[in-house]
Amino acid sequence: MNDSLYDYLLLLGDNSMILGHRLSELCGHGPSLETDIALTNISLDLFGQVRSYFQYAAEIKGDGTKEDDIAFLRYENQYRNVILVEQPNKDFAYIIARQFFFDAYHHALLEQLMESKDERIAAIATKSIKEVKYHLRFSSEWMKRLGDGTMESHSKMQEAVTYLYPYTLELLNESSLEKEMKEKGIGADLALVGEAYKKEIDQVLEDATMEYDQELNWSPHNGGKEGRHSEHMGFVLTKLQYMQRAYPNMQW
Repeated sequence: MNDSLYDYLLLLGDNSMILGHRLSELCGHGPSLETDIALTNISLDLFGQVRSYFQYAAEIKGDGTKEDDIAFLRYENQYRNVILVEQPNKDFAYIIARQFFFDAYHHALLEQLMESKDERIAAIATKSIKEVKYHLRFSSEWMKRLGDGTMESHSKMQEAVTYLYPYTLELLNESSLEKEMKEKGIGADLALVGEAYKKEIDQVLEDATMEYDQELNWSPHNGGKEGRHSEHMGFVLTKLQYMQRAYPNMQW
């Protein structure tokens, strides 16, 4: 088994899976029917991308491992998602800010992965970026709508941005695995991802009349890529894994 490639696929898939789960918690609880459906569809898009990554990972691992085993039967320290996507659905402003920050990063990441020397990863990125363009448009429009809206919506949106921005630094903090995959021509160059990401968030936050600490270059919210998560992750996995652990080897 190619351990590095397998772990990199987990890193790519886990971000989308945990964020997709967070969005799935909102089904039936959106501020309007249209927005509720949009968030649910984004969740489904992310889960579709996860399946592609985990099907490939299962093939690499072999020994009868299935995509569901990878998704549901790992321990907390075996998940490689960043801490940002674990953050709870505190209110609509937090949901939109979390989504926007991830979408801006995700879109820039997929642009890089489309050029991957690994044909499967390049194909997944090429297919996924069509969906992520919509995700970014949806979240950025809501950022502007709320940020440049009423005094109350601006205040709530600014609070969410100020709180969540430090979590975003982990997205661009290159791990040893990401460095290895970059050098092999398989993974993304996070320096280039960061350039596109910063350009995107600068423009949207300016249009939304919101501010963030542009000088911030360190945050304690790191470690998710190495399996060190926040207090929220255990609760996420309790819900996510319940059926598969309560009924082992179940078949749909």
